[in-house]
Amino acid sequence: MRKISMGLVAFGVAASMSLAACSTGTPAASGGASGAAKPYIAIISKGFQHQFWQAVKKGAEQQAAKDGVEITFEGPASESEVENQMTMLTNALAKKPAALGFAALDSKAAAPVLQQFKDANIPVIAFDSGVDSDIPVTTAATDNKAAAAEAAKHMCTLIGSAGTVGVMVHDQTSRTGQDRRDGFIEGMKATCPDVKVLEPQYGKGDPNISADIASSIIEANKDLKGIFLANEGTAIGGIKAAKEKGVDGKLVLIGFDSGSDQIAAINDGTMAGAITQNPVGIGEQVVANAVKALKGETLPKVVDTGYYWYDKTNINEAKIQAVLYK
Repeated sequence: MRKISMGLVAFGVAASMSLAACSTGTPAASGGASGAAKPYIAIISKGFQHQFWQAVKKGAEQQAAKDGVEITFEGPASESEVENQMTMLTNALAKKPAALGFAALDSKAAAPVLQQFKDANIPVIAFDSGVDSDIPVTTAATDNKAAAAEAAKHMCTLIGSAGTVGVMVHDQTSRTGQDRRDGFIEGMKATCPDVKVLEPQYGKGDPNISADIASSIIEANKDLKGIFLANEGTAIGGIKAAKEKGVDGKLVLIGFDSGSDQIAAINDGTMAGAITQNPVGIGEQVVANAVKALKGETLPKVVDTGYYWYDKTNINEAKIQAVLYK
């Protein structure tokens, strides 16, 4: 795990101005030092480019309009840019928001800056990926271990409880990466003890890097029956590799999240199925719970935002369509 020095974090304050294109803009009003009527909530996600984060942003904006608050929503260009995310976090603190929504790329690196939010009496709402700290007043997230274990059950059935399975994860520093990895591996051990599960590989959530890794897994394991792909970018890479290697429809690919590429792959048979979260609901819960915290309400430690398994048999059902994003 790469350690982030506080000197580098401080240095990054000025550098982060180049990332302004990732933000929804400067807040029109603040609930901090300015004393304006509308509280300002800063939201920092793990990324910005994937359709998942755009869906979270949509939910946050919808809830902000409903609750009468101002928000900004930003994230690094890729989900490997821990240092850039730390810069965004430091800059958000300087704006003195009424509350912070934060999805950590590194569950440990953010702790010192989050302590500064706590010292300033700014409530922190964690989302999607928790942090190794008791500072967040609540965490709005999918139960990722349970969701990945559900994926393992389907993998076990689809490969006939035999053979070799690969595991590709976006990272090993975020709580989502850790929980999806561990939930899938533990799920396979529980339901398919005779299946060989390969050592997890990490593609930074980047489709091209993930495609190269998936191609290597396919080439190196002649008895490979399936691959678990733990987020949107990883899944896109796995789909690409399967098509390039001519094993699409033969190799069992199980993804996580949604997006147009995964939906198309499930419909054409390249991907067997996937776990979808409720990203719009996650965004709504971030803002709703921030507002509750500002009102002094007691919040649960975790807000479970739910998940669904979807495949070709149920993808058009209303409850699934409601949580897919394109």
